[in-house]
Amino acid sequence: MKLLRTWITLAAGLALSAAVHAQAFPSKPIRVVVGFPAGGPLDQHARLLSDKLQAVLGQPVVLDYKAGAGGTVGAQDVMKAPPDGHTIMLANTGVMVINPGLYSRLPYSTLKDFVPIARTAMQPLALLVNPNVPAKSLKEFMDYARAKPGQVNFGSAGNGGISHLVPEMFKTATGLFMVHIPYRGSAPAFTDLMGGQVQFMAESIPQAAAYHKQGKVRALAVTSKERNPALPDVPTVIESGIKGFEVVGFYGFLAPAGTPKEAVNKLSEAFGQVLQMPDVRNRMVSQGADPAFLGSEDFAKFLASEMPRWAEAVKKSGAKLD
Repeated sequence: MKLLRTWITLAAGLALSAAVHAQAFPSKPIRVVVGFPAGGPLDQHARLLSDKLQAVLGQPVVLDYKAGAGGTVGAQDVMKAPPDGHTIMLANTGVMVINPGLYSRLPYSTLKDFVPIARTAMQPLALLVNPNVPAKSLKEFMDYARAKPGQVNFGSAGNGGISHLVPEMFKTATGLFMVHIPYRGSAPAFTDLMGGQVQFMAESIPQAAAYHKQGKVRALAVTSKERNPALPDVPTVIESGIKGFEVVGFYGFLAPAGTPKEAVNKLSEAFGQVLQMPDVRNRMVSQGADPAFLGSEDFAKFLASEMPRWAEAVKKSGAKLD
């Protein structure tokens, strides 16, 4: 009897210890790895959410920038981190679903080396032209480009990025022949768009809206299904006559494979709470991103459905990186 009581006491103690351990997450600061330099749209998103997230989780949230190779450096850092939920990654469309089709020797697999936590935003792009292009609508631009095959250039932030692939998708949908001019980043490409060295570009809404309002570029359409509040008078590509053309980038958080489900669920629920806050939603919209929360399982399904679509876009573009 005495021995039995001892075993019962020991078992109860172990169960209590396990319960306390499970409830302890997070037990230290959360490190959020951003695979791009500070100052860009992804950084804005990280800063906006991290301030609120630490209040929900009760632990500091520290941003750690690991820029390089289209977000690959940051992804590798997180992939190798202890799978305890205290190191996670904020990634964009490129890191999660474009890079697997773009890099011939990618050091990570999105769906095998990571656990999706939450999708937090969808980010449409605007299709822009230099103001000297004699087109006030997307249809007029299509007529203009069709009359000048191979004479219209479009700029991008680099081979295989979303600003390259969206125009390639547009070309496929319309049968237009435009010449791709890749740059080392969005800023020089946008500068040359304003200067007229390239005539067309797909760019994120915040920058597009600011320069459109100043008359330095002309926004012809947005790539989302519905109009964007930052450019309310600019129609969608679908409204402009191209059926089914909806191409939207997205942001989301992932953890290393093997991260306990309890930690993933707690993080996912925390992001869900943050994205319900009116001030967060308003700030996101002003930054050109649409709050679009998906929990862990739904985000995993979303990624699985997006990967073949972007792989096909990469293949058709001919882009390939080592």
